[in-house]
Amino acid sequence: MTTLLEQRYRTVLRLLPSYYRTEREEEMVEAYLHGIDERNRDELRPAWGEVASIAALALRTRMGAAGAPARYATLGAVVRLFALLSVLLQAASGLTGQALFLAWVRGAPARDREMVLMGFTGHGAPAGLYEVVRWLLPLAWTVAYLALLRDHRRTAFAFAALAALPGLASATQYLGGGQDALVVSFSLTAAVFSWLTVLALCCGFHRDAPPARLPLSSPGLVLLGTCVLMGASTVVWPGGADPEWAGGAAFIAAAAAWLIARFRSPRHTRDPALPLALAALGLAVLVERTLGLAFLADAHAPGFLLTAAAVQAGVITALAAALTTTGTRGLTARWRTG
Repeated sequence: MTTLLEQRYRTVLRLLPSYYRTEREEEMVEAYLHGIDERNRDELRPAWGEVASIAALALRTRMGAAGAPARYATLGAVVRLFALLSVLLQAASGLTGQALFLAWVRGAPARDREMVLMGFTGHGAPAGLYEVVRWLLPLAWTVAYLALLRDHRRTAFAFAALAALPGLASATQYLGGGQDALVVSFSLTAAVFSWLTVLALCCGFHRDAPPARLPLSSPGLVLLGTCVLMGASTVVWPGGADPEWAGGAAFIAAAAAWLIARFRSPRHTRDPALPLALAALGLAVLVERTLGLAFLADAHAPGFLLTAAAVQAGVITALAAALTTTGTRGLTARWRTG
C-alpha cells in the first residue's frame, strides 16, 4: 500500500528529468523511506534538505551530466559556453575600461585630474575606500575567467559574484534616487546581465560538468585580443564610442569570425552549442545597445552618433539571428541522429 510519505517523495522526484527518474526513482524512494516506521509515514513530509538536494540533482541532470540525452547535453554545453563567453566579455570590458581611465587621468589637465580624484578622496576615508573597492571589483571578472579555465570553479563563482556587486549597487542606488527611467533601465539591465552570468556559471559548471574550454584558441590570447579590439574600437573613435560600443564591436567580431569559419569548414563547426551561446550573448549585448541608443536619442546626441549606434544594433541583430538559425539547424540534426 502506498503511503502519503511515498507519494510526497514521488511528487518531489518529478523535478528530475524523465530519463533519470525512470532509471533511479524506485531506488531513491526506497532509500528515502528506509528506516522510517510505516505507522508514521502518513504524517511525515520530505525534509527541506532532501527537497533541495533533489532540486540540485534535477539541475545537474538537465545540464549535461554523464549519460544525459543529447538535448540535455547540448543545453548544458550552451549554458557553460554562454557563461564562459560572458565572463570573457566582462573581463575584457573591465580591463579595457580601467586601463583607458588610467590613461586618460594620466594625460588629463591638472584641473580635470583633480576633479576625478576628488571622487575618491573628497568625501572622507570610508566613502573613499568604498569608491576604490567599487572601482577595483570589475577586475574580478578577469580572476573569475582565469580561475574557470583552470577548473577552479568555486573560485571563479566567488570572484564573478564579487565583480557583479557594483552593478547591483548602482541599480539599487538609482532605483531609490528618483532617476530618469532610461537611466534606471540601463542600470538594471547591466546588473541583470552580470547576475545572469553568475547564475549560468553556477548552474552550468556543476560538479559533474566537464571543464571549461574555449574553442579554437588559447584563453590568454582570446582575452588579450578582446581587450585590444575593445580598446581600439574606443580609441579610434573617441568622440563616437559610447559605453556600449566596445562590447558591441567585440560581439560582432566574434560572431562574424564563427560564421566565416562555419562557411569555410562546415565539418569542424557542426556543434550547435557555440552558435547558440553566442546568440544568447548577442541578445544581451543587443538589449544594452538598444537602451544605449534610446539614451543617446533622449539626450539629443548628434545625428552621426545615433546613426552609428543604430547601424551597430542592426548588425548585432542580423548576426544573432544568423547564429540562432545555424545553431537551431545543428540542434535539430543532432536530436534526429541521437
